[in-house]
Amino acid sequence: MSQHDRYISPFSTRYASDEMQYIFSDDNKFRTWRRLWVALARAEMNQGLTNITPDMVAELEAHVDDINYEVAIEREKLVRHDVMSHVYAYGQQCPKAAGIIHLGATSCYVGDNTDIIVMRQGLELVRKKLVGVLAKLAHFAKEYKDMPCMAYTHCQPAQPTTVGKRATLWANELVMDLAEIDHRLATLQLRGVKGTTVRRLPLWSCSRVMPTRSALWMLPLQRRWALTPRPLCRCPARPTAARWMPLS
Repeated sequence: MSQHDRYISPFSTRYASDEMQYIFSDDNKFRTWRRLWVALARAEMNQGLTNITPDMVAELEAHVDDINYEVAIEREKLVRHDVMSHVYAYGQQCPKAAGIIHLGATSCYVGDNTDIIVMRQGLELVRKKLVGVLAKLAHFAKEYKDMPCMAYTHCQPAQPTTVGKRATLWANELVMDLAEIDHRLATLQLRGVKGTTVRRLPLWSCSRVMPTRSALWMLPLQRRWALTPRPLCRCPARPTAARWMPLS
């Protein structure tokens, strides 16, 4: 099977750097899934879920990076569910912890949060390269600050300016882009461990000592990826949209 009989995005084949291609790769995606599962298990254990042990968490950590794709692919042919297929594949490598992988979570936990983490990684890479471009433009503008050239308006000659002056205008656009990226990075938020309408009773009944505040579980995850936590509030108009608040 050749690569010419199916769609291939020019963003990856022509324009994307190797670093950016890895960020959006399957390896990074599914390794992030597993890191999220490890973080969830550790947070649940620390909150008092007694059927999760340090040995289970250690076993999960030992297999974060060695994704057994073949097992997941075969399992998905049977169950038709990507997340459950990878839960099963992870469990095959971690038999002690197989029963607590993804415990109390829904597909949104790994799916949505991984998308957010990947977007953050991509923005951080763009920011790094943008800062480098601005540094080169600053040097270019100083070097050619006295070189005269014609300025244009609507593609028509207007009045004389300098090459350096024009470079500062290009840089100004990129400075505004940098401010926008910094704003997005500062306000990017992880989601909760469950979707908006999932029932919570099965999770609360897992352990008598389990605290009934799922918001506590997400705090270690927020710190791990340096993301802003969502507000701990219930929306009166749409009570099912507040993912962190326990049932009263």
